[in-house]
Amino acid sequence: MHQTSPAQRRQRLTRPHWSFSQVAQYQRCPLQYFFERIVRLPRSFTPTGLALGSAVHAALAAYHEQLLQGGRIVQHQIEDELLAAWRAIDEDRPIRLGEGESTVELIDLGLSLLEAYLREPPPENIVAVEQQVVVPLFNSQGAVLEKPLVVVLDLLCRDQQSLMIVEFKTSRRRYSELDLKTALQANCYVHAVRERSDWPVKLQYTVLVKTKTPQVQTLTDDCPEFESGRLGDTIEAVDRAIQAGAFYPVESPLNCSTCPYHAPCRDWQRKSRTTVVDLNTSVAREAISC
Repeated sequence: MHQTSPAQRRQRLTRPHWSFSQVAQYQRCPLQYFFERIVRLPRSFTPTGLALGSAVHAALAAYHEQLLQGGRIVQHQIEDELLAAWRAIDEDRPIRLGEGESTVELIDLGLSLLEAYLREPPPENIVAVEQQVVVPLFNSQGAVLEKPLVVVLDLLCRDQQSLMIVEFKTSRRRYSELDLKTALQANCYVHAVRERSDWPVKLQYTVLVKTKTPQVQTLTDDCPEFESGRLGDTIEAVDRAIQAGAFYPVESPLNCSTCPYHAPCRDWQRKSRTTVVDLNTSVAREAISC
């Protein structure tokens, strides 16, 4: 796979495309998708779980870049990357602390998760870090979808037999084999790498578990049952629902406790009729805003 510079890998793709986050957000709550991606209401805050995960990912990327370049591992630079990422997130959209949370404790937790990973044997034969990949999508009938898929691989390694996609997660619980085998994100990554390479592909989830003493859990799958057509069918169905204006709330403690669109969601029934008429006009934006 073609290697690019870190700056190039972080460039934002402006052409219409699908990403895991787009599809997963619609599946999780179509109304939140509508607020953020159709009407484009700005998020008023960043949940702490998202902020911590993003900051840890930034630090892991810095570590893997040091390994890729073959230089000396400088731990304080990796830790500084976590702190800088946390500050940047907070400056962009303020991080909202939950009940009983404190910034100091959350940053300490992030550093503890990072230290636990740094104690593990380092990954070998790194091919790419934070690599953006753009590939076509096709359904089970072989028809190519209009918009391509864009993924950003946390880490890609290679051994003598295969390419290994490594995805990093921060979680309050350990993952199960089913979490790995049924994950939409995993399917997106496997499809992207298979489209760009003839090598056999493996997938690894490295889970940094936020227990009192942080743990590192590793799950690996050879992806024998993966079907690109099924992924394309799923995304095609989501696209049809979006085009039909199927936007509705999915209320649950997990969705609602950290959602930045609480106020417009409360007005959904009263104002939705005026917004679905024309999703792309300023009238729609004004009607749904609070």
